[in-house]
Amino acid sequence: MRSVTRTLGLSSAAMGLTALTALAGSGAAGAAPAGGESLYAPSALVLSVTDGEDAVGGTVLRAVTLVCAPRPGGTHPDPEAACAELQAHAPDLDALAEPRPDAACTREWSPLTVTAEGVWQGRRMSYSYTYANPCALWNSTGAAFTI
Repeated sequence: MRSVTRTLGLSSAAMGLTALTALAGSGAAGAAPAGGESLYAPSALVLSVTDGEDAVGGTVLRAVTLVCAPRPGGTHPDPEAACAELQAHAPDLDALAEPRPDAACTREWSPLTVTAEGVWQGRRMSYSYTYANPCALWNSTGAAFTI
């Protein structure tokens, strides 16, 4: 029984080595781009607007994807502007929540919570901010959450 187990272990190791060699020989295992370019740190987020005081207990009203590397994209309506804002302010996005100087909103409490979840420049990101009402959200300085 021992020889059967040892034979099976050696056979599976040999098959694994053969598969890795075949991948390396075909170029499928290499992720580095040609021409001396460096790899980029991934930046891909899910941005959402939730009706409620927090993202867990509220109802998601809108959600989009935002990819910033290697180039802006996703389902965000303006990925270039959103990526530029994130580049300038991440990982602390509170500056994007500041109201514009000319903003005038009522003081009603009808909270909306925005979240950014995913990876930013290769690091995990989890951001949440609660606005007092929709006017406060739409009159904030940032375009990242105007989804």
